[in-house]
Amino acid sequence: MASEGRTARRLAAWAGAVVGAALGVQVAVALAPFVPLRGWPQVGAEVAAALVGATVGGLLAPPLWAAFVRLMARVLAWLGRVPWRDVEIGLAGSLVGLLVATAVGYLLSGIPVIGGYLRAAALVVFGYLGLQFALQRREDVAALLERGRRVRGPAKVLDTSAIIDGRIADVARAGFLEGPFLVPRSVLRELQNIADSPDPLRRARGRRGLDVLQRLQTEGHAVQVVEDDGDGEVDERVVRLARSARASVVTTDFNLNRVAQLQGVRVLNLNDLAAALRPVVLPGEEVTVQLLREGKEPGQGVGYLEDGTMIVVEGGKPLVGSVVDAVVTSVLQTSAGRMVFARPKQEVAARRTGPVSSG
Repeated sequence: MASEGRTARRLAAWAGAVVGAALGVQVAVALAPFVPLRGWPQVGAEVAAALVGATVGGLLAPPLWAAFVRLMARVLAWLGRVPWRDVEIGLAGSLVGLLVATAVGYLLSGIPVIGGYLRAAALVVFGYLGLQFALQRREDVAALLERGRRVRGPAKVLDTSAIIDGRIADVARAGFLEGPFLVPRSVLRELQNIADSPDPLRRARGRRGLDVLQRLQTEGHAVQVVEDDGDGEVDERVVRLARSARASVVTTDFNLNRVAQLQGVRVLNLNDLAAALRPVVLPGEEVTVQLLREGKEPGQGVGYLEDGTMIVVEGGKPLVGSVVDAVVTSVLQTSAGRMVFARPKQEVAARRTGPVSSG
């Protein structure tokens, strides 16, 4: 550290000497009209001024540099205690103030003699006013900055299945998915057709999709309807739009998932997200489940956990319709989802205990 300090002082001394020499020459040239020197005497005076300037600059530069380093250390220490949010807000306010000062300074610079000084004063005054105003209205400025981040974030193209599914609104509200969300015009037309269907179930699904889009908009998320005129089915248009906009596709459609991935488009599948958030069930754990129907294999009973995971209870056929305490024996992960196999708790306990011998 000491050697680094000596090196910094030497560099500062050399830099001060160079700057001092340059200033000395400029002073000598500026004073030349007032001093009756011509030819070599004038050159000698300029050399002498350069030597004096270099000497003074070499002597003053190291302590000035040390004072500057100490000042910057204090500024950095103060900035380290300031929340980053306030730093962002202050920078934004100062930037707006400097932009206003530039416009005002351009008008002031035309004033003779003092125009340049007024322009510099405008930079200081408006920069300070912008900083203070932004800090006083920090909540409003922070909301604008957050909205700007969302608008500038990576775009997501929504397909019909993801909109009708409805979970995207909850995921976006929780902050795990940000816009802008791009809705192709073909997807919006498909939603409208579904909402106008004579089938009550399809009509309800279509109206729910339109409600989801409205909910995203009212909650402050950027939703943009994008024209996607051209040939092809809706899924093809969705993938084509995502490729041209360098966006991701949000879907629950397995086939669209595969097609988009084959074309190099990033896919955000809500079903994959739901599967990743399901609680992990390990063999040996006890679960409580209501058996709803018989299984495919003889003696099986089938039920569902709270997160929708199917659970198959071996020997649970007589217990269909009742709530059963079961012990997990194995977990099978398939492309269709997760499947849990279990046995009734009483049966497992009886096997562990074994037959009781008499007398």
